[in-house]
Amino acid sequence: MRLLFATLTLFALFATPNYARAAAQPEMLDAAIQRGTLRVGFSTFVPWAMQDKNGGFIGFEIDVARKLATDMGLKVEFIPTKWSGIIPALLTGQFDIIIAGMTITPERQEKADFTIPYDFSGMDLVASKTKAAGLTTLAQFNSQDVILTARTGGSAKAAIEAHLPKATVRYFDEEGQALREVLVGKAHAFVSSAPLPALQAARNPEKLFRPLAEPFTKEPIGFAVKKGNPETVKRLNAWIEENTKNGWLKQRNTYWFQGVEWEKNIK
Repeated sequence: MRLLFATLTLFALFATPNYARAAAQPEMLDAAIQRGTLRVGFSTFVPWAMQDKNGGFIGFEIDVARKLATDMGLKVEFIPTKWSGIIPALLTGQFDIIIAGMTITPERQEKADFTIPYDFSGMDLVASKTKAAGLTTLAQFNSQDVILTARTGGSAKAAIEAHLPKATVRYFDEEGQALREVLVGKAHAFVSSAPLPALQAARNPEKLFRPLAEPFTKEPIGFAVKKGNPETVKRLNAWIEENTKNGWLKQRNTYWFQGVEWEKNIK
């Protein structure tokens, strides 16, 4: 009964006509409610969002977006977008919201408005057993002789600049490309958000290893919407607070980040 009441309260918060009249200018949620569909921009990123064997999308962010849309009484439309262009696509109206494991940074806050964190991530390394043999500390990877790879436009860039400024870095549009450089011995290590480095080390034990015991950063993750949506952000924050309090976000995080049962469903 308590859960039902909370769900109905959240739905009322999003759908009430009083909300639509409250904003001086039309906001994202107004348009989504009128359309009947929440358009979600994301980028594929294991295990945040991935294609399953049937061509559909699964992952932590997919679960979050689906539940958010359901609690709003809306359908959800997923719009896969390259990471390097995801904020420009939001600003040009190609979708309503970014739910994509996006770290909240001052640079991004200049372009879009963010909610409170609904999750946290951290940067980690997965390294080549041959090319990076003997490198076991972050300081050892911070050398101009070390070649790192990362995805273009991601949080890895800021983490590398802050913690590994001396390293030589190559950026790629897709994570698969960045990881491949390490697998074939052209780079020492791939920098990415946890838990991907650990998962890749487990999948390729003959070629890769995880040199660090834990991620070397901790970063807040939030929803992003176009600037000028203060009421939308308030209601999204309320949804995050409710689903943090009731344990739903933690439960989904545990499923996707602490286990690998889901791997049987992907390509």
